[in-house]
Amino acid sequence: MNQTDTDPLHKSIEDRFEALGLKPEMHLEGLLYSKPLTYWDYIQTDALLSLQTQRTSLPDEMVFIMYHQVNELLFKMILWEIDQLAAAESLTTSFFTERLMRISRYFDMLTTSFTIMGDGMEVSQYMKFRNTLAPASGFQSAQYRIIEFGSTDLINLIDDRFRVSINRNTPYEHALEHLYWQAAGKDYSTNKKSYLIQEFEKKYKSLFLEKMEYYNQRNIWKRFTLLPEEDRKNPDLIAAMRHYDSTVNIKWTMGHLRTAMKYIDSGQGRTEATGGSDWKKYMHPKHQRRIFFPELWSAEELENWGVGA
Repeated sequence: MNQTDTDPLHKSIEDRFEALGLKPEMHLEGLLYSKPLTYWDYIQTDALLSLQTQRTSLPDEMVFIMYHQVNELLFKMILWEIDQLAAAESLTTSFFTERLMRISRYFDMLTTSFTIMGDGMEVSQYMKFRNTLAPASGFQSAQYRIIEFGSTDLINLIDDRFRVSINRNTPYEHALEHLYWQAAGKDYSTNKKSYLIQEFEKKYKSLFLEKMEYYNQRNIWKRFTLLPEEDRKNPDLIAAMRHYDSTVNIKWTMGHLRTAMKYIDSGQGRTEATGGSDWKKYMHPKHQRRIFFPELWSAEELENWGVGA
């Protein structure tokens, strides 16, 4: 490449750094001493692979740890896309649809991955090492709760028994106390919470309240309602919204439930969840009644949500 060919590139570099109030020559000179990037440095492979710490000597515990870490990475990918939708100033249907499909593909991957847990661990090993995990529980995934806040109006995450008493004027802290997942460890007659929820809220309550407020007008459903009316009636887009809703709130939930049942109902150990919840009732979608986009389902579909799943 001759000097003439490189001039436009040099000029663009100079303009960029000068616009930032920086000296282009200083940064260009720095390239003379920089080390070429490698895959392992860019991906931080060594750091990533050092994060798996077993509490027992049972080999299949490593499968359990890595599987949940992969889940958390995928949750982060989902939140990355949700936040792009939430922050978009000039939202277009094409942008919305592309991000929705990305989010759905990540959840499709999560849903189909349950065979790793269901078929990838020996029951006898799991029933031994799970005793060292209590009272920790996958229930305590803060990212998953934030995904819910970012997907739907808050009223759809309220325990079905209390929705009539909660509206948009309800303080976020009061709404938090009546989210559907509180039923996993809260006695509503005394308002006493299990250690599982107490520790969960001790660490994440302030973050949850912040996210509840942030997504109040920026969740996926709210962004969908901003699209042109003609696009909101598009059968393909409606099908994509319904697919995301049923994948998260039926398929994903049932995959988790069936996997838990295989191990916990095996007769080889304790039959309660590590967090102490009434897990069978808590986890089943027909009891949770968690539906992100109820406006896109018929009355009959809503009535039979999760039935026969």
